[in-house]
Amino acid sequence: MTEDQFQSILKRYWGYDDFRGIQRQIIESICSGHDTLGLMPTGGGKSITFQVPALAMGGVCIVITPLIALMKDQVQHLRSRGIRAAAIYSGMQHDAILQTLENAIFGGVTLLYVSPERLSSELFQKKVSHMKVSFICVDEAHCISQWGYDFRPSYLSIASIRQLHPTVPVLALTATATPLVVRDIQLRLQLSSPLTTPPSTFTPFNVFQMSFERQNLAYIVSHVMDKEQQMLHQLELTPGSAIIYTRSRQRTKELAQVLAASGITATFYHAGLDNSVKDQRQKDWQEGRVRVMVATNAFGMGIDKPDVRLVIHADFPSSLEAYFQEAGRAGRDGKKAYAVLLYNGSDEQKLEKRIADTFPEKTYVVKVYEDLAYFYQMAMGDGYDVTKVFDIDKFCRTFHHFPTQVVAALKLLDRAGYIHYEDEPDSASRVKFTVERDELYQLYDTSPKEEAVIMALLRNHGGLFTNYAYISLPRIAQHAHLTPEQTYQTLKTLTRRQILHFIPQRAMPTITYTQRREDSSRIVIPRNVYEERRDLFAKRVHSVWLYAANNQTCRSRQLLRYFDELRSNDCGQCDVCLAKRSTSPESENVQKACRKIMEMLDDGQKRPVTELKQLKIPTTTLHAALRLLANEEHITADGSYVMKNKG
Repeated sequence: MTEDQFQSILKRYWGYDDFRGIQRQIIESICSGHDTLGLMPTGGGKSITFQVPALAMGGVCIVITPLIALMKDQVQHLRSRGIRAAAIYSGMQHDAILQTLENAIFGGVTLLYVSPERLSSELFQKKVSHMKVSFICVDEAHCISQWGYDFRPSYLSIASIRQLHPTVPVLALTATATPLVVRDIQLRLQLSSPLTTPPSTFTPFNVFQMSFERQNLAYIVSHVMDKEQQMLHQLELTPGSAIIYTRSRQRTKELAQVLAASGITATFYHAGLDNSVKDQRQKDWQEGRVRVMVATNAFGMGIDKPDVRLVIHADFPSSLEAYFQEAGRAGRDGKKAYAVLLYNGSDEQKLEKRIADTFPEKTYVVKVYEDLAYFYQMAMGDGYDVTKVFDIDKFCRTFHHFPTQVVAALKLLDRAGYIHYEDEPDSASRVKFTVERDELYQLYDTSPKEEAVIMALLRNHGGLFTNYAYISLPRIAQHAHLTPEQTYQTLKTLTRRQILHFIPQRAMPTITYTQRREDSSRIVIPRNVYEERRDLFAKRVHSVWLYAANNQTCRSRQLLRYFDELRSNDCGQCDVCLAKRSTSPESENVQKACRKIMEMLDDGQKRPVTELKQLKIPTTTLHAALRLLANEEHITADGSYVMKNKG
């Protein structure tokens, strides 16, 4: 394989003339048979580093990723380019999985995307052993590290796949990893240098790292009393697509309503929504029909939208790794973008509570284990390898627990080896009519959408008046000539009207006992599961607060130092750098603009930005002045501007 071959593949399938950053180095390393670790920030072009060598090497490239939405999206894009790609993930029918694996064995698949949960299945391992595997790519590789911020136990199964093809190289990719996590990735994936023996000895030549610096991204931390007003202000200042992150599912809906009331198109997204609704909302946002996506951290990873101009964090993330990755979804096209973190006095207490919620007292963890046994009527010594569906709402009502602490306790029991808690398996949407058939035909006040959905249900499913039926929301939507989002909302309306009962598709957690039920007095939560992880988690949480509170050091420099990347220059565009520049000679124009704006707003009247433009201040200077005045809380905005305490 030659450099020209790699470039020819890039040009033929993607239309690019040359590679960016460290892409070529990674491609050459993996194609030479070397285990390789690539550290590339969000927007660095990770997918090219495994898709090009997959085409160059032949055989099957197994791509392991936890993001089902991402693998579906990439498979679709690859197929549209004439590349043979397929995916296997939870929720697929057995026959579909078997057919995909057989196609891969017989040369019909070049890139096989797999969710980590599938790796340990006997069927998958048996079929993979018969494949001609070119290399294994581990995307989001930080998920394998128990010291990483997003550890996934299912990633530990990757080592067993290596044993099936011990001579096949592994490419590990991640956008966020501290030096500690990098070492752990190498250890757990058994990455080895071809020049060292034994494999546990590593040399750094197989690690390629791009700078985490994002020169087009301005990091802004804003201490404000009214976060909603500041969001509106930031959106007014920054035209284009935006993401707003918040911790609460309910808050995503509330903030989207606030934006809509201000004339800004917005929708919301969280893990509790039906999959088809999530897909539709993501599509609406990606295609520009909706400007702002208000979401929990369930949204964004793997989303390929290069023109996001603004990412706002309304709540603190739990780590700088998470913040860096989420903020990095802005400006992937290389054009100017902003990452804004909002905070006030209550956020520090909320962060401290997050530590306590994530690591409840050990006595509480044992109590949850004991209540679980009563919940399932599990006798002492029974339960080994038994899997049960876990209705967390019912469990919390029965034993007077809060869901957040229960989930934390279950994860600790999982890591301690007593159970396996799986919170992601999907169950399909279900529907049952709650009125009799004759009553249904006598309804006279149904809307056209309701009638269309009812007719689509009756045409596609039988027995809906006696039993729940599993439905495909996209299929019902297609027959009703509606979007999946419209169909979902119509089904919810019909449920409120007690015409039918709609149970949306949602994750129904499961619990598997990995040991026989123990007496609670014998439950041990080891130090490496509890104390060491709690201390590391607390350190991560505190690092976010320290980042926000430090208004003396350039934001970009703070983030780079966290990832052990040292540099000597300030970014010149974050809130800290702008504050320093406000006293320098080059800021004179901004200061003059500030004075003009304040003079116009001195009467206490609200002014739209179009009126402010009559001041004939250059657009860049005007926006810089408005940002400075808002950050210093001299003015507020809700689509128009007013002087603080005057209107």
